[in-house]
Amino acid sequence: MLQKLTLLLISIITLTSCATKKTWLSDNAQREITFKTHESKSPVKDVNGHYLTIVYLENLGFEKLGGYTNSENVKWLLNEGYRVIELNYKKNPEAIGSKINKDIIAINNALAKGDFCGFTDCSIIQSYILFEGYRIKRNIPYFKDDPTVYNRPDQYTEGDMLNMDIIYPANPSKPVPTILSFSYSNSYATFDKEKNTLTNIHKNFRTFLPYTFAGFNDSFLEGTPAHGMAWAIADHPKYCSWGSGKPAGGPNDTYKSYETNPDTAQKVKSAIRTLRNLTHELELSENIGIYGFSRGSTAGSMAIGDKSVPLFENAGFNIGVSDDVQVAALGPGVFDYTQIYNTLDDGDGNLELRCPWAWGDLEDNYELWKSMGSEYLVETSSTAPVLFFYNTTDDAYYQDQIQHLKTKLDKLGVPNQTLTDYGTGHAVPQREKDLETLYTFFKQYLNPPTVVLKN
Repeated sequence: MLQKLTLLLISIITLTSCATKKTWLSDNAQREITFKTHESKSPVKDVNGHYLTIVYLENLGFEKLGGYTNSENVKWLLNEGYRVIELNYKKNPEAIGSKINKDIIAINNALAKGDFCGFTDCSIIQSYILFEGYRIKRNIPYFKDDPTVYNRPDQYTEGDMLNMDIIYPANPSKPVPTILSFSYSNSYATFDKEKNTLTNIHKNFRTFLPYTFAGFNDSFLEGTPAHGMAWAIADHPKYCSWGSGKPAGGPNDTYKSYETNPDTAQKVKSAIRTLRNLTHELELSENIGIYGFSRGSTAGSMAIGDKSVPLFENAGFNIGVSDDVQVAALGPGVFDYTQIYNTLDDGDGNLELRCPWAWGDLEDNYELWKSMGSEYLVETSSTAPVLFFYNTTDDAYYQDQIQHLKTKLDKLGVPNQTLTDYGTGHAVPQREKDLETLYTFFKQYLNPPTVVLKN
């Protein structure tokens, strides 16, 4: 009997903590980091049967913001169905600020390649890096999609919910602000012709690693806890594959590589209201910033303006809650479609060709075209401060779009800043000094609590 009990205890320990003495080589610390893994008794898997995984960074070089112990947080995550991989930094002084972003990039790339800490079956759709003290509220509905806007696929007739995830410090001593991003990976309905049914294969695709964090070495959002903030990522408002979409009765792929209003603005504003409506429950402050890159920048920019448009405001969830944001960082995107013909063939050929298919000729429908971009909503100095970032080696029309919006902000007296040539081409900031520029800009307007370094 004693032997059976001993074997049972060993099997339980093996199940819940199956790699207690293994190490992972940290890009940041340039040394091996001890890790241990835990499997949930009721694991949640993605549509491909892979395990939703949390890489939990603990004993970092600064005091954690959440009040629960690491063991309490790991237990909570396991109860939520996550596989948990704990990386123990043992108070390494390099595991602070924007230095830790190098490790975030390395972890996401390893997860995307299907080889991290000995695992080959971690989800590349919904796996996350959490700092100690943080938890996650996942798949929060923020808007019900209208299938008639993009009309793809034909069988998609009942709208799906667009969702967001919020990563927040649990039980913090002080409320923290949140940075919200709209994904540059589109979630969308998919019809399987062989099975003759709609599938979930592209739902909740907002953190699909090959297209997002790993695809662009984008560590900004997941690195915000080192600066005293929470973060959230929402489905891109265009609930359709990026290269598809058409108006009712219009040509196929009319909306190739762009989005349309009022649909986009309604979704962005509803997402912000949904996030702000949860601040009390999650013990967050009501200060919200926007971070956007590429199609996520185009979408997120809809949040910065102060102009009120009833058609944009009175749709979606939590109507009446403020959809104001306090600050934004916007990468290359499109903010005013009336500017796309300034220089022909400068990278926006899809827009030059297809926008008239949706909205008619620019000359005859100028006001309609204007209402499609975020510049339309920028009216007074009450517009949120913006940091623009781009590389001059990226497509030229992005620089033109940014300069046009920046000129308007300057004229209105809206604080703004520009970060250029932090890399090459269509990319996000990755170097420590450039990331610090972004985080510093956000902290100036979001007022997060001070991060205390460990001795």
